[in-house]
Amino acid sequence: MFKHELRPAKGANKEKKRLGRGTGSGLGTTAGKGHKGQKARSGGGVRPGFEGGQMPLNRRIPKRGFSNARFALEFEVVNLDVINAAYNDGEEVNAETLKLHRLVHGNKDGVKVLGDGELQKKLTFVVDKASATATEKIKAAGGKLTIIPPFVEKAEVKARKEAKAAARAKKLAKK
Repeated sequence: MFKHELRPAKGANKEKKRLGRGTGSGLGTTAGKGHKGQKARSGGGVRPGFEGGQMPLNRRIPKRGFSNARFALEFEVVNLDVINAAYNDGEEVNAETLKLHRLVHGNKDGVKVLGDGELQKKLTFVVDKASATATEKIKAAGGKLTIIPPFVEKAEVKARKEAKAAARAKKLAKK
């Protein structure tokens, strides 16, 4: 086979519709737009969702409630088995080193470590979040886990709230 013999597969390239090239072409006179009306005009047609003046469906349906989807945080996830393969014993696992090892892209709200796979190395983790199983496996392997402050665990938040409430109660009891 030579370069000059190469051809696209049959049906791969479609001829462009040539409008307004005489009546014999089949697309002359009205150029396939029929006769008159809004759709026959240049720039004709209606915007998406327009229902001829009738109240459109998206306006008829009631809007209620609140969705957190716009504000939800999105984390890049990494499993322990991938980390185990990429890192040496005693290294630190954080967003920068994960980026260097090409395990995350760094274009989301943070990094979350998941507990899929086994961890046989003693590593220091400094991440935004970690699942409960990942936390157990890191501690079992002799590693250290530090959660970056804005994303502390719910248990820690609850403990802080309880401590504040106890301090308030103690303060009120003194008065």
